[in-house]
Amino acid sequence: MKLRFIVTACLAAVMALGGQAKEYRYRTVEGDLMNTRIYTLDNGLKVYLSVNKEKPRIQTYIAVRTGSRNDPAETTGLAHYLEHLMFKGTKSFGTSDAAAEAPLLAEIEAKYEVYRRLSDAQQRRDCYKEIDSLSQLAAKYFIPNEYDKLMASIGAQGTNAYTSNDVTCYVEDIPANEVENWLRVEGDRFANMVIRGFHTELESVYEEYNIGLAQDTRKAYAALFAKACPGHPYGTQTTIGTQEHLKNPSITNIKNYFNRYYVPNNMAVCMAGDMDPDKVIALVDKYFGGLKPAASLSRPEYPELKPLCGVQDTTVVGKEAERLMMAWRFKGASDMQADTLDVISSMLANGKAGLFEVNLEQKMLAQGAGAFLYGLNDYSALVVSGTPKDNQSLEELRGLICGEIDKLRRGDFSDDLLPAVVNNMKLDFYKSLQSNEARADMFVDAFVNGKKWEDVVRRLDRVSGMTKQQIVDFARRHLADNYACVYKVQGNDTTLKKIDKPQITPIPTNRDKSSAFLNEIKSAKTEPIQPRFVDFDRDMTVTRTKAGLPMLYKKNTDDGLFDLTFYYAFGSEADRAISLAPDYLYYIGTDKKTSAQVKQEFYSLACDYSVSVSSDAVYVRLTGLNENLSKALSLWEDFVGNAKGDSESYEKYVNLLMKSRADAKKNQRANFARLQAYAIYGPYNSYTNTLSEAELRAAGPQMLPDLLKRLNGMEHTVLYYGPYGEKEIAALVTRLHKTPKKLRPVPAGREYTEQQTPVDEVFIAPYDAKNIYMMQYHNENRPWNADEMPVQTIFNEYFGGSMNGVVFQELREARGLAYSAGASYDRPWRKGHPETFNTYIISQNDKMTDCIRVFNEILDTLPQSQAAFEIARQSLTKSLQSRRVTRASVLYAYLNARRLGVSGDLYARVYEALPQLRLADIVDFEQKNMARKPCRYVILGNEGELDMEALGRIGKVNRLTTEEIFGY
Repeated sequence: MKLRFIVTACLAAVMALGGQAKEYRYRTVEGDLMNTRIYTLDNGLKVYLSVNKEKPRIQTYIAVRTGSRNDPAETTGLAHYLEHLMFKGTKSFGTSDAAAEAPLLAEIEAKYEVYRRLSDAQQRRDCYKEIDSLSQLAAKYFIPNEYDKLMASIGAQGTNAYTSNDVTCYVEDIPANEVENWLRVEGDRFANMVIRGFHTELESVYEEYNIGLAQDTRKAYAALFAKACPGHPYGTQTTIGTQEHLKNPSITNIKNYFNRYYVPNNMAVCMAGDMDPDKVIALVDKYFGGLKPAASLSRPEYPELKPLCGVQDTTVVGKEAERLMMAWRFKGASDMQADTLDVISSMLANGKAGLFEVNLEQKMLAQGAGAFLYGLNDYSALVVSGTPKDNQSLEELRGLICGEIDKLRRGDFSDDLLPAVVNNMKLDFYKSLQSNEARADMFVDAFVNGKKWEDVVRRLDRVSGMTKQQIVDFARRHLADNYACVYKVQGNDTTLKKIDKPQITPIPTNRDKSSAFLNEIKSAKTEPIQPRFVDFDRDMTVTRTKAGLPMLYKKNTDDGLFDLTFYYAFGSEADRAISLAPDYLYYIGTDKKTSAQVKQEFYSLACDYSVSVSSDAVYVRLTGLNENLSKALSLWEDFVGNAKGDSESYEKYVNLLMKSRADAKKNQRANFARLQAYAIYGPYNSYTNTLSEAELRAAGPQMLPDLLKRLNGMEHTVLYYGPYGEKEIAALVTRLHKTPKKLRPVPAGREYTEQQTPVDEVFIAPYDAKNIYMMQYHNENRPWNADEMPVQTIFNEYFGGSMNGVVFQELREARGLAYSAGASYDRPWRKGHPETFNTYIISQNDKMTDCIRVFNEILDTLPQSQAAFEIARQSLTKSLQSRRVTRASVLYAYLNARRLGVSGDLYARVYEALPQLRLADIVDFEQKNMARKPCRYVILGNEGELDMEALGRIGKVNRLTTEEIFGY
């Protein structure tokens, strides 16, 4: 039955502070399960509000309808750089004296206009020295990270922002009782932004650019859209910008850009969570209603692109594994074409039963293939990607992918595929309702791309009415040989040049300074949220099935979805083959069903299965519509009980696995993950403890499925979160989940053991890139002490846990040494393992020694600030007050507590201790456990570009090969 959708306009009358009632008109759409209210203030600001009271928190986005599409062609990357600068403060905060600071900032701006036009290298160096000197003078007034202190003081989480082609969006997750304080800060930020700390923040953008040099996907996307959208900014400029433009920034251009686009009639406040919309809209109006709209809002416009004729292909070279990318260009995201493209992308690839999965992946004709709709304001694209198997050319892979698209054009696919796709789209939507972030994301998408909210709400109704013939007709019209294509091949990209390190004098962090604005927000009184920590006796039930299996149960009273898990207390430590079994299961069926048939049956039920393996656990998990649980469980039991390997599929699987292992060696992040594991655990770790190629080929095709088949006979625990009653689910599991009367104990294993670090030494592995990944790791085998968890937790908040922490301020804000840096004192995740400490940074090769020096300085002599400590405590207090563990997470929290050997919520202990903790406590803790302690310096990089003499002075340099850290 189709729902009736009615757009209604309503009035909400609320009392303004002046005592007069003001009416706010809003729009709603009948049938909208999010009950969204859409307001438009007098100045044109859009406000989207949706109430979800599961947790006393609110996800907030402030979206500005501009991005790299609107960057001036001569200063690309401007929108993204402005996003960074929006965190530097205003006339009210981020400075101790705005009036004294202003003329210095004006001089710096003028100097950059001179600098960007100089071409002589020596003149540029001299000019930059002048900028650096002026920046030192201005830095006397600058209070770095005061925005982050403001957010920390109200208990905000996830402080961030992002820039894309059409949008710049500012992100906060705030406690429900801090709406006014948040809006007061944001209103000031968007009204009175001041550009300060410019040259050190520019270094952070350089670092972000340099990180991207090692990520071939970025280059491939840029090349793909250059072919798909020639002459349009989507194809001619990237969000990060060009190297040349990053070297020659313009504060004046950034200000002009801000004044043009950061206006209320080009912005939206999007909020989802626990709120009273009537009160919230009045507060939004109070703090944003005074922003002046643009009288004539405009953006650059470009001639309509001509249709692509034929295949427009190009080649990109890089160190990472080969891959193929293709894109068909369509109308903008608000066009109704998007509905059909969404469906088609899922028919091609949905992770389970799309044409690519069934006909390419499960038959092992390709290593992988995917498809998705990339919706942008002016144009959208159906993007298809593929990874070749061993000895397969990209041209051959393209032919296979085009063959599957031809099947769409011919209607050569199952009649069940379209209905199954629609059902799963509905399931995904219902799941998204559980997330405040997902709700707010939909608001941003609608606003930025000009989608009518009634069209967004009607989407599922529209796709439900689609027919197979409509899909075929659309594919015939649009999915022909009229696409862009990028071959990403492996090789040495000789065009790459990193941005050299400029000479920057570190600016003071001024951590003891604070603006009057910050002090007012810190001391603002709000009705406190009462904390609610997990009580396993109250929030769940520990019981047994009729067959005697232990069961953790929690009833779902919110929707019709279920989460059923079988938990086995052993993992790769006990069986080094078990982690490979789920991968092979993807490619095989049973003696009566093919792999494709199994996946299609699950998909048609709007249910899914997964098997995940960790060091000490195996999880078999079923999720989906509870009305189909019995069918899904029966299907799983038949599948795992009768899974049948064969020689042909097994040989192909091993070949794919070897190709995947070889590909991982070409990826920078994969190399660093392996190096970290080696440095922490030694050569016996979760990455290296696996079967070799020879062992796999000798094992035979039935070895891996038999490992999973034997699970039902082992001791395990059932976890269920769903609508069924306790007795009902216990009976259903007993009836369908067949187990023997006497279960075997799970196998014991040799645990991965954290290595002690008695002396300073260096572990270095090779990777040729323009930056390094680096970690310092300390472990003196100190047993975990639960009584110290409060001081450890607040130390992490103070030192390395956020942008307000010491690490971020010292390495990024003061010195511009990194885009990403952090540190933490870590408790173990299971009983009997030690506490450890680590630092982490990604930086340019020529900044390595500076990074090491600064990290050791702040470890040996912890910078102390009572004001920063109070903010850390306030942030942690408010975060814990609004923290909630809900739904199936309660059951997993119980398992995690049991693995650690505790019986309750550890954060209750932290919360109770916070009022008594002092700055001296964390200083004492840090000095005893971190200062002047020996470390392993773990570095992934190219020795030829690193100061190896400096590393040699630290201690013994242990050179590890790629084969050693991967174990093959």
